[in-house]
Amino acid sequence: MSSPMINPAARTVASTQSEMTELVLPNDTNTLGNLLGGRLMHFIDLTAAMAAYRHSRTYIVTAAMDHIDFVRPVHLGDLVTLKSSVNRAFSSSMEVGVKVWAENTQTGEALHVASAYLVFVAIDKNGKPVRVPQLIPETANEQRRFADALLRREHRESEHTRRKQERHATTAEDGAPQKP
Repeated sequence: MSSPMINPAARTVASTQSEMTELVLPNDTNTLGNLLGGRLMHFIDLTAAMAAYRHSRTYIVTAAMDHIDFVRPVHLGDLVTLKSSVNRAFSSSMEVGVKVWAENTQTGEALHVASAYLVFVAIDKNGKPVRVPQLIPETANEQRRFADALLRREHRESEHTRRKQERHATTAEDGAPQKP
């Protein structure tokens, strides 16, 4: 009997999909009885990390929460369901998309409440980046998310360059020593 490959050359989006459900308890809410944004961000990070682990099969670290939309509040007693999958894999990084629904436990009505994009980097036990498998988008929706992930990456990189130049210019204006 052969063992499955730990780190194949490519994986499908479906193989990365992860899902998590949480019950919103009093300790998770603000004084209005709504789920704290930071708590939801924690749930999002965990669910996204599951997808990144499934794709890379190595240690991963969160590099960025690229975008998050809070669509509507989540209430005390709601069930929160988060679904994630890798949208695109680059050399050592992966973009993961997460969609969040809240289900009213009394009525059964489920509403979309948040969406987010996160970037993870695969690392070895010494914290050095390692290559990740390629991602194979199979459906039209997966192919769209795959293409959109590249656009978001290009935007992140241009913003990083802009901020770096801005910091450099501000440091030069202040007369402080500049880092190379």
